[in-house]
Amino acid sequence: MAGCGVCLACFSAAVLADVVTREVGRPWLWLQEVTMAFFTYGIFCGTAVATRRNDHLQLSAMTDAMTGPARTFFEVFNRLVVLIVGAAMAGFGWQNFMQGFGSFRMPSMLPIAYLYWPIPVCGALVALFSLEGIVQGLRHGFARPAVTSSKHPQAA
Repeated sequence: MAGCGVCLACFSAAVLADVVTREVGRPWLWLQEVTMAFFTYGIFCGTAVATRRNDHLQLSAMTDAMTGPARTFFEVFNRLVVLIVGAAMAGFGWQNFMQGFGSFRMPSMLPIAYLYWPIPVCGALVALFSLEGIVQGLRHGFARPAVTSSKHPQAA
């Protein structure tokens, strides 16, 4: 979670610095690369965190209304689909990462692979967190925790 915040803060700072340097007439061209890198890292880090927290990549409207074996089946099915997508991201992301060493970003001439490395990492984490959700759900149930609200007595 902190990684997402760091990426967002660095992305925002890089955009601000890019705008300021362009307005004063002395643009730093490498800031475009930095901005793109922090944006990419933040997106994929956020995807993994959201999967871990079960806040994303789920179709929960149906399963929330279910109970018993039907709910268990659909909860496991949903998480298996996300696990398969995560595994595909990891596998194809790794291939993309490895091919990225043949292309280079301008003006830094860094291999474009530095933009691609979060893809397989995110895919592996999404698959891992989906598997964790399946195991924890089968052991402890798939019920979502109830949202508690504090009720304040009204003054008469």
